Amino acid sequence: MALTEPDLRRTWLFGPGADSAAHSAMLQSGADIVIVDFEDSTPPDRRGEARGGIVGLLERVRDAGAGTAVRINSLETEGPVDLAAVMPGRPDVIAYPMAKSAEEMRALHRALDHWETQLNIPIGTTEILPVCETALGVVEVRSIAGGSSRIRCALLGTEDLAADLCAERQPDGQELDYARRRFVLECRAAGIEPIDAPYTYGDTEGAVREAHYARRLGYRSKSVVCPEHSQAINDALTPGEEEVRRATAMIEAFEAARARGEDRALVNGLWVEVPTYRNARRLVERARRLQSRGTT
Repeated sequence: MALTEPDLRRTWLFGPGADSAAHSAMLQSGADIVIVDFEDSTPPDRRGEARGGIVGLLERVRDAGAGTAVRINSLETEGPVDLAAVMPGRPDVIAYPMAKSAEEMRALHRALDHWETQLNIPIGTTEILPVCETALGVVEVRSIAGGSSRIRCALLGTEDLAADLCAERQPDGQELDYARRRFVLECRAAGIEPIDAPYTYGDTEGAVREAHYARRLGYRSKSVVCPEHSQAINDALTPGEEEVRRATAMIEAFEAARARGEDRALVNGLWVEVPTYRNARRLVERARRLQSRGTT
C-alpha cells in the first residue's frame, strides 16, 4: 500500500464502482485511499459492470499513488460474489458495511484467507475495514475490532447512522457529536485508528471546518464522499509549519527542564509535562513521516 501506517492515511474517498466519470475524479482527487463502493454507491443492476472493471480500476488507483480499497456487500447477500471479482485485483483493504459483530469479521477473515491462498497473496496482507454506521456498530466497535487481526482501522458512518438514531441532519453535525466522541474513544481503547465520518454536504469550507474539529477530538483520518474535498482535508489533517514549531519549542523546553532536574517547563503560558511532551513529539514525528512519504 502507498501508506502502510494507519495514522498517515488522512483521507478515505468513497466512490461508485460503475461510473467512469466519477472514476476520473476519484483518481485525480489526491485522496490517500480510494474506496470503490460496491454497496450503496453502485445500484444493484450495475454491480455486474462494476465487478467486471474492478481489477483495471484498482490498478489505475495504484498508478495514481493511492491505496486501494473496496467496500463489498455483506457476506449474507452479494459479498461472496464481490470478493470473487475483487480479490484478483489485490486490494489493500476490504471495507465491510454495517459492521456490527466480531463474528462478521471472523467470517470475512476466513474468506480472505481462502482467496489469498487461491491467488498466492501473502496470507494476512489484505486488511479489513469495518464501517460502523449503526448505533450497534458504534457501541460494539471494540468487540468488532477483536474479530480479526486484519483490522487496523474502523470508519464511522454518517447517513445510515443518523437514520438509525432518528437524528435530524444539519451541516454543523451536532446530531452526531456524541457518536464521534465515543467512536474515537472506543477505537483508541481497541488499539486501532478511527476514521471520522464523511462530510456529506457540498461546500469545501464546511468539510474543512469539520475536519479541524475531528482532529481536535483525536482523529487523524477522515472519510470523504466529494473528491474535491480530499486535498483540503489532507491539508487540515497535516500538521502545519507553525504547529511543528510550537511542538518543537515544547520538546526543547521540556528536555532542557529535565536536564536541570525540573519536572516541567512553562512554554507560552502552558505547563508542559510528560503527556504534553509525548503528544508534541508524536506530532513532530508524524509531520516528518508525512513529509518523507511525499504526502504533504
